[in-house]
Amino acid sequence: MDRFTVEYFIKANGECPISDFIDQQTPKMQAKILRTIELLAVNGSTLREPHSKKLNQHVFELRCQTEGERTRLLYFFIKGKRIILTNGFVKTTQKTPTAEIALAEEYRTIFIQSFD
Repeated sequence: MDRFTVEYFIKANGECPISDFIDQQTPKMQAKILRTIELLAVNGSTLREPHSKKLNQHVFELRCQTEGERTRLLYFFIKGKRIILTNGFVKTTQKTPTAEIALAEEYRTIFIQSFD
């Protein structure tokens, strides 16, 4: 099976929200995140719960958990077996915050428009 390419969304000003988020996590959570990203690269669109969950038509969440910590990394797919990680957050509520999903959608729109 061909691997997917996992990339980080980079804003026009050079900031990388997902990289900044990962850097702010504990070493234990960083290791868990990187292992889960590797699962995503290997399995792509076939990765399911508990590791990945579809949030809407375009946005998915990568689910990472250690003892007492839950983080989510949002992403979307692009043709050519590409996955773009957009933003992340620490999960503190039952539902994924709509603002985080909206941010991932905004980054997706910006990313797609950069090809036009």
